[in-house]
Amino acid sequence: MADEIDYDIIGNDMQLVEIELDPSESVRAEAGAMMYMGQDIKMQTSTGGGLFKGLKRMVTGESFFITSFTNEGDGKERVAFGAPYPGKIIPIDLTEVGGSFLCQKDAFLCAAKGIEVGIAFSKKIGAGLFGGEGFILQRLEGDGLAFVHAGGTIIKKELDAGETMRVDTGCLVAFSESVNYDIKLIGGFRNALFGGEGVVLATVSGPGTVYLQSLPFSRLADRIAAATGLGPERNRGEGGGLSGILGGDKKF
Repeated sequence: MADEIDYDIIGNDMQLVEIELDPSESVRAEAGAMMYMGQDIKMQTSTGGGLFKGLKRMVTGESFFITSFTNEGDGKERVAFGAPYPGKIIPIDLTEVGGSFLCQKDAFLCAAKGIEVGIAFSKKIGAGLFGGEGFILQRLEGDGLAFVHAGGTIIKKELDAGETMRVDTGCLVAFSESVNYDIKLIGGFRNALFGGEGVVLATVSGPGTVYLQSLPFSRLADRIAAATGLGPERNRGEGGGLSGILGGDKKF
């Protein structure tokens, strides 16, 4: 059973999450995400359950190691974690969403002790054909709080049963296990060549919750690279974000 933690999300466009830990409570975070912590918090870095779990995290875009922060004092202590690029932090209470949630492969920021970060492979033919290695998603499992981050503004969509929405693959951040999804090629040569919206779209169908982001990190990185002359501007679908579903480097 996961620890019950209290938290406060601070900031607007470059957010951090500050977590309050009671004595003996712990939180786990992606290596390098910590900003500050109280004097009685002990930090311990490990594979989080053995070599295999460390390797699984690497496949999903996370670090091989995960860091645990435990309050070993007699009073409350705080520890804060920041996202690696401008955007928002999304709190997900897994007890309210059936015990698991899917997200893009590098979205995990931190979670209460007891939450597991695993791999979810797409079983959809479209995702397999167009996604390459990128059709790997993160599955967050447990009965407590987890936090994921995404770029720009976050939009939460509640899809009814049978309600379908087509989304740029880069803008799809996370969704319920109950949501059906696939990736499909956009018809038409001109769409692929001149459309500017990539050549594939993700299709998500309810029931369930879907989180969207307005600024996928890959889109921001591409624009910076193009403006600075560090690399060619690439059209990723716009696709680097649910890099969980789509790797983003494929061109058709």
